[in-house]
Amino acid sequence: MGRNPRYIRWAFVIFLFVCVSGATAGIAQARRDAAIPAKSKKSRESTAASQAAADSLLLPDSPNPTFMIAQGSLRKPVTVIAYGDMRFTNPKEKVATSPKVRMELVRRIAAERPDVLLLNGDVPYHGGVKDDYVVYKDETRIWREEHLRVFPVLGNHEFYGCEPAQCLQNWWDTFPKLKDRRWYSVQVGTSIYVIALDSDDSLEPGSRQIKWLTSQLDSLPHSIKFVMINLHHPPVADPNPPSVKDKVPRPNEIALRNYLRVAAQAQSAKFVVIASHIHNYERFYQDGVMYLVSGGGGAMPYPVIRTPGDLYKDPKFPNYNYVEFVLQGNLLRATMYRLSSKGAWQVKDTFEITYK
Repeated sequence: MGRNPRYIRWAFVIFLFVCVSGATAGIAQARRDAAIPAKSKKSRESTAASQAAADSLLLPDSPNPTFMIAQGSLRKPVTVIAYGDMRFTNPKEKVATSPKVRMELVRRIAAERPDVLLLNGDVPYHGGVKDDYVVYKDETRIWREEHLRVFPVLGNHEFYGCEPAQCLQNWWDTFPKLKDRRWYSVQVGTSIYVIALDSDDSLEPGSRQIKWLTSQLDSLPHSIKFVMINLHHPPVADPNPPSVKDKVPRPNEIALRNYLRVAAQAQSAKFVVIASHIHNYERFYQDGVMYLVSGGGGAMPYPVIRTPGDLYKDPKFPNYNYVEFVLQGNLLRATMYRLSSKGAWQVKDTFEITYK
């Protein structure tokens, strides 16, 4: 039989399409590669080796709490404050972060004098710029004067502008009690247990960090009523608007969420997960776990597309904020304080979690 001319024409068209598409993709990739500075390429190529070098610095993991705060040294009632995304840097930088808002939050928290202060990451603007940590120390001097117990976690900005090993060294120089640790735990009295995670490292099943987390939960003292998991990237979040390229939640934190779906149910203690990364405020209750996003520490505010699952409904923007937790017996009361455009502090969200 002779070949159908129409078939031959279509086959030729498809062949040309495949060739042109492949060539176009190749040219586009070449242009993207050409646009990347040579230093950036080299940095990417050395990431694995640098990460391995950074991990080799870590201390062995332990199922015991890394730090313990005696019940007798805590106030009555016990108070914990959490917030993130400050981006401490040269005060002349007023777009990526607001020095005025940063300082207002610092002063307000110092006046509250919490027993524990949790920083949810992106403490410096650039972790590779040591002067950003100098600014942090200068602007938060009042916290040290008030003897606040500060427990931070690593965010993505802690790894900006340096190789992981150097970034971690800058971090540990600023927070020496955390030296050689990327994740750790704090037993706060007899009832609260804080677990600080590093969302820049793997939270996938079988990872070193998840194995450590499992050992921590398996070894929880029977007196613990509330577990507060602190990390930078959120496991549950509203989608960012199309103008924001960063998509959340990421697979890494979704893996943690899936883990907690089972792990939290196996514990009598109640779980609260506090994250930031999104420069706003969000609250979700999912699978028996309360998930918060408190990223209003001064960095450029981000709008969000609020979903039905977000329990915070106030449309006002921006949301510079912090969250205060107060322990009262078997009840953990939480309040979100928002800084208004006029500089006044407003109570904008409250909720309670009951033990048993």
